Amino acid sequence: MYKTLADGQELAVALRRDLYELEDLEIVICPPYTLLSYLADALETSNILLGAQDLYWQDEGAFTGEISGKMLKDAGCSFVIIGHSERRQFFGETNETVNKKIKAALACGLTPIVCCGEMLAEREAGKTFQVLDDHIKNGLSGLSEEEVFKIVIAYEPVWAIGTGKTATPAQAQEAHKYIRDLLAKLYNKDASEAVRLQYGGSVKPDNIVELMKQPDVDGALVGGASLQVGSFSEIVKKASTVKK
Repeated sequence: MYKTLADGQELAVALRRDLYELEDLEIVICPPYTLLSYLADALETSNILLGAQDLYWQDEGAFTGEISGKMLKDAGCSFVIIGHSERRQFFGETNETVNKKIKAALACGLTPIVCCGEMLAEREAGKTFQVLDDHIKNGLSGLSEEEVFKIVIAYEPVWAIGTGKTATPAQAQEAHKYIRDLLAKLYNKDASEAVRLQYGGSVKPDNIVELMKQPDVDGALVGGASLQVGSFSEIVKKASTVKK
């Protein structure tokens, strides 16, 4: 929950200028709803795509305060984040609502960025894989192989979000490998390899390269570092140097 219209314009113009030469990776920004339509115009014809931070699973109706995939698509979005840890922690998001939102996003032609990850207490209790099992199996329940090909999964260890702590590259790889193997069991190897796995948790310019070098880390879900043009641009540029 950052950025006014003026701030958003400044950020978008600067990112468009800094990153215009990059063609070998996908760049997406997910600002608050109030900026979506505005930034869709500002980023038109650029190599930066637009996403939203959440959606509701109905197209319209008496759901005051919510926003639908249909509305997001109309505002210029291509992506939408679903099940972010803050939505789970503060706003009652569950695997069931995540599942409904994924299906609604796909029905509207949006690419869901589906978040999963454990709290500190769960990691310390050795329950990381158990949590990932729960989030993936129940969050993706009922999705066909064809639909799974269209999603992105973001592993975000909650204990590493906004804390300055970061999962080591080895810890990130371990979790990503587990998710990929789980997808192969639930669907098949082709589907598991097609799904892009992002790491999210205090991603910074000084750790992005080592994270991206991990075989099952396909990208990053950047939080606080995306609020400053310099740090976000540096992360994207460094990520682009790692050939996958």
